[in-house]
Amino acid sequence: MNAIDLHNRVAVVTGGAKGLGQAVVQRVLGSGAKVAVWDVDPASLETAIAAFGSEAAGFVCDVSDLGSVSTAAAQTLERFGKIDILVNNAGISGPNVNGWEYPVEAWRQVIEVDLFGVYYCCRTVIPHMIRAGYGRIVNVASISGKEGNPTATPYASAKAGVMAMTKALGKELVKTGVIVNAVAPAAFETDIFKQNSQEFIDYMLSKIPMGRFGKPEEFGALVAWLASEECSFSTGAVYDISGGRATY
Repeated sequence: MNAIDLHNRVAVVTGGAKGLGQAVVQRVLGSGAKVAVWDVDPASLETAIAAFGSEAAGFVCDVSDLGSVSTAAAQTLERFGKIDILVNNAGISGPNVNGWEYPVEAWRQVIEVDLFGVYYCCRTVIPHMIRAGYGRIVNVASISGKEGNPTATPYASAKAGVMAMTKALGKELVKTGVIVNAVAPAAFETDIFKQNSQEFIDYMLSKIPMGRFGKPEEFGALVAWLASEECSFSTGAVYDISGGRATY
């Protein structure tokens, strides 16, 4: 594992109890940071924190609820004193249904978690970073936000919104010391991915030129670098991690 220096940094990772979020937490901890794991599932959070060790703390948080986000941020600041890094990873995929037939409540839920959740976390944490004169925000988007995967219209719409939000925030914060970037992964074998139908999973694999799904540790490595001081001349950018699928 290449060394990435995150010593003396405090990171927040949303949805960090499982999947890609868990891989990010492990890599960030391994790079020397303290980590606040925000997750909506108390049982998974308790199990994950026990495995992560003493440098991590868990806070129950529903990112689609601004009040819950505000509470988690206050608890994190009380525990660690600051927030240097925010990784907006929490997300849901929703059912696989054609757009014009998509259940309205399911559409709304995906947008509220995957788009509003990123906004609520940024809205809450950015003022603390501005006052400190330093911050790194990594928003988890998706190749779906670029290409619009079929039967996943709310997910694709939310992730496209995350990329646009990243670009706008990057410009707004460009002289504050706060850097905002996004990552756009293709398919990784995680719990959220298993929510999809087998037909959809087969479709996603067929689109990846490398012929395999991504490994969570590969994702964690990219996010950890984007969360470091070494990422100093890139903001408002979208970094693909797609096994060759992305073309722009």
